[in-house]
Amino acid sequence: MITTLSEFFDLVRADASRALIIDFTEVAYVDSAGIGALVAAYVNRQNSDRTLALVGVNERIRSALRVAWVEQLFRFFDSVQDAEAATPA
Repeated sequence: MITTLSEFFDLVRADASRALIIDFTEVAYVDSAGIGALVAAYVNRQNSDRTLALVGVNERIRSALRVAWVEQLFRFFDSVQDAEAATPA
């Protein structure tokens, strides 16, 4: 489990996979710093022609992303398996 933003940034930057899937199933809330971190991760992935998918995002987090006008940046899936199946090889 990731507990700090710097840890999150380090993991995103270190990830060299074609598709990064972030599982939110045990995350209850994301604040503005967390939203900023997700946007930064999205930009990082887009700049290197890689993808980002979010899994198990609850309505509270979706609403926060919507209010911040960034919900449309992300692809949402119900499970990791669904995200993997939708990711190009």
